[in-house]
Amino acid sequence: MDLKKIEKFIDKQKVSFICSIDDENYPNVKAMLRPRKRIALKEFYFSTNTSSMRVSHYKENSNASIYFYHKGLIKYVGVMLKGKMEVLTDQETKNMIWEKGDTMFYKKGVTDPDYCVLKFTATSGRYYSDLKTENFDIK
Repeated sequence: MDLKKIEKFIDKQKVSFICSIDDENYPNVKAMLRPRKRIALKEFYFSTNTSSMRVSHYKENSNASIYFYHKGLIKYVGVMLKGKMEVLTDQETKNMIWEKGDTMFYKKGVTDPDYCVLKFTATSGRYYSDLKTENFDIK
């Protein structure tokens, strides 16, 4: 398994999907913009509202998955990563992924209490392409 190939694939995607577990133990999937920051296939950082339902899910149960895909005319490629999601509110992390246009969502800027960071740490993954799937571990 060429993990660098998977990293390049993920970087090309404009949309990602994050999955949380709700209080009834059902998975909940949400489309998000691509991660703001990625460190190898191990860490992914997303921005979101502290008041969001997803944040409350992750505070109760950190089990999570994220998914990336591309559907071409003939070929479909997908990558699912499993791991843990943390809700981070420290200013250093918020500053690290803040972007200029974020004030549209967080009126008080980078210090807005309704702005937080979701940090996903992957432990394993599954890659699909050309009618084949392959599992892999992330160290």
